[in-house]
Amino acid sequence: MAGEKDGVNVIAAYRQLEARILAALRADLREEEFGALALEAHVFQKRWNTPYANFCATRPAAAHWREIPAVPQNIFKSARLSVAPPDLVTRTFRTSGTTGETRGEHHFIDTQLYDAAMLRGWDLLTARRADATILLVPADTDAPHSSLAHMLGVLARERSGGMACAAVGADGRLDGERARAALAEAFSRRQSVALLGTALAFLHLSEQLGEARLAVRPGSFALETGGYKGSGRDVPKTELYAGMSALFGLPPGDIFNEYGMTELSSQFYTRGLGGAHEGPPWLRAAVFDPETGGEVAVGETGVLRIFDLANLGSVLAVETQDLAVRREGGFELLGRDPAALPRGCSRAADERMRA
Repeated sequence: MAGEKDGVNVIAAYRQLEARILAALRADLREEEFGALALEAHVFQKRWNTPYANFCATRPAAAHWREIPAVPQNIFKSARLSVAPPDLVTRTFRTSGTTGETRGEHHFIDTQLYDAAMLRGWDLLTARRADATILLVPADTDAPHSSLAHMLGVLARERSGGMACAAVGADGRLDGERARAALAEAFSRRQSVALLGTALAFLHLSEQLGEARLAVRPGSFALETGGYKGSGRDVPKTELYAGMSALFGLPPGDIFNEYGMTELSSQFYTRGLGGAHEGPPWLRAAVFDPETGGEVAVGETGVLRIFDLANLGSVLAVETQDLAVRREGGFELLGRDPAALPRGCSRAADERMRA
């Protein structure tokens, strides 16, 4: 009976706070409101997320959102960081990994808040839509534990005219000819297309099609989600975008990069070359000096910490394994800390695609 009562209580508390966070997913969210919601969510998570409560037990109480203890990203591999008991979880996303490697897990009561944060963030930061979608990741029905497949699938249905083609099968293999045929059909129908996939998928598509060129209609755009971590591939962004521009006839300004991870619920974006990653107002990034624990000055390098209000069901503060340069209004991503283990959505996909 106690377990059932706790389940009812945590759901009631979650729904009340979720409603307020959903109302805060807007462009004019003020610093004061963000800070108050972040601290309230932090208290809620310490109350219901026992591993996180233990993590915070030896740390001073947070009086500001920047002081909320950030869980190292790899802890999602060793601890169940969820406010909800297993029987109340309806969706679990898992980090990618090779056979035998422990995978991190992010548990959700449902994806209502995740989906709303993703869609509203996309609208605020890119404002792009298309008539049809070419997915260079598996469909979400084929990869139910992939946060990337889920995110891009929802984006395709809600913002890009529905799915014209998923060019990657359930086995992770890219079918370049299928993508080419779908693009040709969209062009003949005078449809603009959204090309959504990992950086490695775009690289593989270019390699499979060789000298082929795939024309797209005005209004088309591409979204690449980065990722060469542990793959043995390392193509500079300028080279990748040059190849994508040549393949599709897209200028770099119509190519977006998304920075996100399984352990988060919101995303950062940058457009073209040379810009900083920016997030919506309910998502904050801070760049910290790993030795002093203090935030670095603008222009200096440190470890990236993320504070995401939409991460209500787990922990809102996550310390990543990425290095970044602090910029006004955002950050410039440098890549994985050399001391961190290689991981990421693209590594397993690359291994399957190259098989």
